[in-house]
Amino acid sequence: MLKEFTCDLHIHTCLSPCGDLDMYPSAIVEKCVSRQLDIIAICDHNSSENVPYVMGAALGKPITILPGMEITSREEVHIIALFDNMDDLLKLQNIVYGALRGMNREEVFGCQPIVNAADEVEGFNDRLLIGATELSLQESVEAIHKLHGVAIAAHIDRESFGIIGQLGFIPADVQFDALEISYRTGLKKARKEYPEFYNYPFIESSDAHFINDIGKGSTKIFMESPTISELKMAFEGHGERHIME
Repeated sequence: MLKEFTCDLHIHTCLSPCGDLDMYPSAIVEKCVSRQLDIIAICDHNSSENVPYVMGAALGKPITILPGMEITSREEVHIIALFDNMDDLLKLQNIVYGALRGMNREEVFGCQPIVNAADEVEGFNDRLLIGATELSLQESVEAIHKLHGVAIAAHIDRESFGIIGQLGFIPADVQFDALEISYRTGLKKARKEYPEFYNYPFIESSDAHFINDIGKGSTKIFMESPTISELKMAFEGHGERHIME
């Protein structure tokens, strides 16, 4: 039986240098539950180290956390990677860390704390998470798919770090599963502004870096269960699974 899930598939934690320090695991979960979100994805910049702690904070709560990451490709395009489990996400993290150069300068880019499910600081990530990796757009998407994840072009309606703003087009050989629209544009307006992408599924997310932004953008998706395989089928419109636009 199909169910309606309200999804915000792009939320940052305080690990992202541009994320507010109030974006710690229990606060994120509490806000998501209060906003009546069914599924969220934690997608910090080029790292996944806070994801298991948000998942831990959500235990026993009426919400599903999909493990994710927002990769910055060599072309400075943001790509959302979503998975069913931490094992596949950690494999992607190893690939990304191997292609990420530079060290964070906290006074310039911000703090990058690793915070556990009890909201205790475990340490700090010293990598330059705000930077671009050496992975090309195509290499990034292929790595996600090889690890059984879905690849979504992030906030295509934004000038900065969106694929249209960076490249002006979507390469035909890059197989995105969906395109993300920011809540400032919304799905209906995006369909009018981007008719050339009629064959792509669109989702709307908050890209929340601040606690009160969580849920400002969300997508209603009809599927049987909150899994990546079901999400893929909804993107493809398989078996009556679909995205409400």
